[in-house]
Amino acid sequence: MTVLVLVELDGGEPADASLRSLTLARSLGDVNAVVFADAVPQDTLARYGATDAYVIETSALDGYAPQAWARTLAGLATETGATAVLAAGTDRGHEVLAHLGAITGLPMAANCTLVTPDEGRTHRLVRHRWAGLLLEDAVLEAPVALVSVATDSVAAVPAETPAAIQVHVHKPELAEADLAVRAAESPAGAGGASLATARVVVGGGRGVGGPDGFAPLEELAGLLGGVVGVSRVVTSEGWRPHAQQVGQTGTKITPELYLACGISGAIQHIAGCAGAKHIVAINTDPGAPILARADYAVIGDLHQVIPALIEALKSRRG
Repeated sequence: MTVLVLVELDGGEPADASLRSLTLARSLGDVNAVVFADAVPQDTLARYGATDAYVIETSALDGYAPQAWARTLAGLATETGATAVLAAGTDRGHEVLAHLGAITGLPMAANCTLVTPDEGRTHRLVRHRWAGLLLEDAVLEAPVALVSVATDSVAAVPAETPAAIQVHVHKPELAEADLAVRAAESPAGAGGASLATARVVVGGGRGVGGPDGFAPLEELAGLLGGVVGVSRVVTSEGWRPHAQQVGQTGTKITPELYLACGISGAIQHIAGCAGAKHIVAINTDPGAPILARADYAVIGDLHQVIPALIEALKSRRG
């Protein structure tokens, strides 16, 4: 059986969330990676079990176009006879699979942690509900399973025997309507890394003080190759857009490092950052709930700690 996996890139390499998707996909069949880029990270994809990689020339798309990406996946699924199409449970992964479901008329299952083929057209699933507070057992009946993989519950594990990968350059057949909605890639920060796939996230809460207080956090995120995330109260106050919110009603993150600045740590926020490998909290309140979840805590004023950290990083880099 053939499984297509949409692979998102971070700095030219597969994002951690996509590596998790590749790991889960190996249990379903032959893994065919789909990359919307001018070049493909062959060695990494092979190490995680991909036998084929389809390079979708970005010149034909001019940026991120969710419907065009979905149309491309639909064509490849037909061409390869795929029995499943997987993507990471990121904003892009969910959006593209939702478009793919609308184009093909197939159902989609989101935030899965386990997918097991069961006699042909059926797949048994375990998936997150209520921001991961519940696990649901479900059955997906469809000739092609459309599945997003929970970003914080499937470990990224290389294959025991790396595959011998074949690379195919694919030119999709797109209609003008498929390109009506497009987003240009941003060169700032971590090279356009999304909140869900970034390896470093610098979070800011009420303690930042206001919209202007995020400038040092942006600078720090740039020095660390990361992105900025925020708590719910920040978006409620209108200081930052909802797209940057970390939490149960925002984005669930799985970075190597989450630096939480001036964030108290409400349970909804903890649900969003629990997948971080390391949490460092900076807070003036020694009783802030997030300190109980942090690997390291700095009890102090972020307006003093962050500038000092920025200067230390700049000094270290010469």
